[in-house]
Amino acid sequence: MHRWLIALLRVIDIRIIYIFMYVFVIPPCLFRPGFKPIYRYFRERWGFGPIKAFLKTYQNHCLFGQVVVDRFAMYAGKHFHFNVEGYEHYHKLASQPEAFIQLSSHIGNYEIAGYTLVSEKPFNALVFFGEKETVMEKRSDMFADKNNHMILVKEDMSHLFLIDEALQKGEIVSMPADRFFGSSKSTNAKLLGADIKLPMGPFSVATMRGLQVLAVNVMKSSTTGYTIYTTPIEYDPEAPRKKQIEQLAQGYVAELERMLRLYPTQWYNFFDYWKS
Repeated sequence: MHRWLIALLRVIDIRIIYIFMYVFVIPPCLFRPGFKPIYRYFRERWGFGPIKAFLKTYQNHCLFGQVVVDRFAMYAGKHFHFNVEGYEHYHKLASQPEAFIQLSSHIGNYEIAGYTLVSEKPFNALVFFGEKETVMEKRSDMFADKNNHMILVKEDMSHLFLIDEALQKGEIVSMPADRFFGSSKSTNAKLLGADIKLPMGPFSVATMRGLQVLAVNVMKSSTTGYTIYTTPIEYDPEAPRKKQIEQLAQGYVAELERMLRLYPTQWYNFFDYWKS
């Protein structure tokens, strides 16, 4: 199915795939388990009425479908327009010899950043080991000439050694900071007025080595356009380490909330995030 979609995207306009998806793919998805958490997100976090929340949920599913199709369109050789806000922050860190941490979230279309923000400094992205073979192959192809590498998150925690090795070499390590992978250690924060728990790992790795941190979010801004936001997340390296982790978590959540206020329909955690 994946290979068929890639072949199809090489010869037809991507908007045709979008329209087919809106009509035939998304409506059945509104009856699947992922619908209720997103509907509650609009009802409880944004205070929308039932009809508006339903329409926003449909829009959310359509946009998620678009970003998934866009990834395969990139594999097929399609091009998108990118605007980068705060590129100077990325360029500064990528130009220095020290390693740094790049934090992502399950909003927008972060994967495309790996094909766009390119530097001479090697880039290492944590990737879920359970992805389909076709996706992993195409990611490898896209990364091949960009000095980018994938670190597979595995149950045996071997990825931790690869992260440490990359940081020792002064490379970039990209981690999602809004979901738990492996360790259940957490830190508390507040997002859109309600309490959440964030994985401590990404913030702990940064503070353990005193590394600088960037939050990078890639948000769909038009049919063929994306805006990449690169924002430094500050913390006090002289503070106690627990306080440093709290400062990083709060800074990360503040940037995540800023993105959601700009793009509320591009939230792609299809489970009861606040309850969890």
